[in-house]
Amino acid sequence: MHPVDMLRALRDRGHRPAALLGGWGGLRAVIAPEPALRPGIGPDGAPWLGIVGYPDVTGESRLVPEVVGGDPGPLLLLDTGGRWTCTDPTFPVPDSPPRAGPWAARWSPPDRGEHRAAVLACQEAIRAGDVYQVNVCTRFDGVLTGDPLEMFADIAAATRPGKAAYLEGDWGAIASFSPETFLTDRDGLLTERPIKGTLPADRRPEDLRASVKDVAENVMIVDLVRNDLSRVAATGTVRTPELLRVEPAPGVWHLVSTVTAQPRPGTTRRELLGATFPPASVTGTPKIAARDRIIHWEKHTRGSYCGAIGIDHPLTGLDLNVAIRTVEARDGTLRLGVGGGITIDSEPDAEWRECLDKAASIVGFRP
Repeated sequence: MHPVDMLRALRDRGHRPAALLGGWGGLRAVIAPEPALRPGIGPDGAPWLGIVGYPDVTGESRLVPEVVGGDPGPLLLLDTGGRWTCTDPTFPVPDSPPRAGPWAARWSPPDRGEHRAAVLACQEAIRAGDVYQVNVCTRFDGVLTGDPLEMFADIAAATRPGKAAYLEGDWGAIASFSPETFLTDRDGLLTERPIKGTLPADRRPEDLRASVKDVAENVMIVDLVRNDLSRVAATGTVRTPELLRVEPAPGVWHLVSTVTAQPRPGTTRRELLGATFPPASVTGTPKIAARDRIIHWEKHTRGSYCGAIGIDHPLTGLDLNVAIRTVEARDGTLRLGVGGGITIDSEPDAEWRECLDKAASIVGFRP
C-alpha cells in the first residue's frame, strides 16, 4: 500500500495519524497511527514525534503552538524494499483501499512591496558589515475547504518531497513538503544537509552550480553549520563530505551540502538543539545578528515555518527536517511561509521569483 493510502486508511478507521514520508531513519515512511501529540512537548531523549517551531516572533500571534510532540506509540514502517511492518504485532494494519475525500484551497499571494523592502534592508545591513547573509521570508495566506490530511496526501503523492511530514490534533494541523534534512543522529554520527541555492526546474541544473551568488550563499551557510556542530562535536570530527551538490526538489533545483560530526560523549538532546537550532539555512550569518534583524524586517511571525519536524526513536535515531514548504492549518485558515537567502549580489525581483517558484507546487496544486 502506498504511504498516503495507508494514512487515509488509518483515518477511515477513526485514527488521527501522523506521518513522515520520504527518507526518514533509513526508511521510506514512518506512520504513527495513535501518537500522543501535545503542545509544549519537545524532544528530550525519549521516543518523540513532533515539531519545534521557529522561536522568534513578531507581534502577530501563532496559528498553531510553537512546540507540539510526544510519544509516537506504535509505528508502521515502510522499508526500502516496499514492505510494511508494525512495532506492535497486535495492531491491525489496514489492507483495504481507502477513500479519498474532497478538498480545495484558495491562496492569497504575499505583499511584493514588503518583501522587496526587506531584501533591500538586508543588503544595507550587509554593506554596513552587520551581517553577511540572511534568509528573508514572506507568506502566502489561504482558506481550506475540507480535511488538511487530504490536502497533504494529494500533494505529497504528486510531488514526492524528500522529507514530507503530517501532524494533527485539536490544536490544528501541519503539512510539510520539505526537501531539506536539518539534523540526524544515527550510529554516533551527526549530519546536517543545508540547502542554499535555487533555480526553477525548467533551467539547466549546471546553471545553478555556475552561479556565483548561489555558490556563495551555500558556502556561507556550510561555514555556519560547521560552527554550530563544533559546539557539541568531539574535537577534530567536523567534516564536509559533500559540497555544492545539485539535487532536484518539487519545481526547483537546489544546491545541497553535507556536514557531519561525532558528538562529544554525553551530549544531550537539549544541548544538541541548543547548539544547532534554528537551522542555519533559514537564519543567516552571523546567526544571532541575522535572527535579531529578521524580526524587524519580516511582517509575519514564521510559526512552524523554518522550525524542525521529525522523530527521535531507537529504530530511526534522531531525524529532523527543516520545516520549509510547510503549511499550517487551523479552522480553515492556511499559512505557507516562503523565502530565500539574501546576499549582496541578490536581485530583489529574482528573489521574489524564487519565493513564487518554491511555493508553486503547493499553492498551484489542484486536486
